[in-house]
Formats: sequence, structure tokens, C-alpha cells
Amino acid sequence: MKQGIIQALLVTLYCSGVGLVMWNGEKIFGQMKSFIGPIAFLVMFSFSVLICGLIVFYKPYKLFFSGKKNEAMDVVAATASSLFVILLILFGVMFAARYF
Repeated sequence: MKQGIIQALLVTLYCSGVGLVMWNGEKIFGQMKSFIGPIAFLVMFSFSVLICGLIVFYKPYKLFFSGKKNEAMDVVAATASSLFVILLILFGVMFAARYF
């Protein structure tokens, strides 16, 4: 469970960094006047999928191929449930910020 929580926090931290770049994209890069902006976004999205995949699945991959299949599944389940709890917390904060 601990490994899953750590991995979920790492994914959240990474997504926070990417989110900050996207939120402040125009301030950082200026207004896009060509097709390079959408291409850069798609490359960043693809890279983010790769990084999040590595964070979530590298440890279970190592466990699985060392014969610890149940532990690998437990880590994936713990990461998924931890990410879901973090998502609910973020939605709660967004909802509270809107009405309070």
C-alpha cells in the first residue's frame, strides 16, 4: 500500500508541474502564431504518458517478472485507488473553492 501511495503522489506531483506549465503557457512561451504549439502540446502529452506509465508500472513490472505476481497486482491496485482518492480530494477542493 505504501508503494502505491508514493507512486500516486509522484504522479500527482508530476501532473502538477505539467499543469502549471500549461496554465502559464502563454506567459512562458508567448502567443503561438504557428502550428508548433499544438505539436509541442501533443509531444508533451505523449511524454507525460510515458513518465506516468514509468512511475506507475516500473516497480510492478520488476515484481511481476521476479515471480511476485500478487505483489505486483497489489501495487497497481494501491496506486490506482490512491490516485482515485487524490482525484476525489482535488474535485472536493475545486467544488469548495467555487461555493465558498
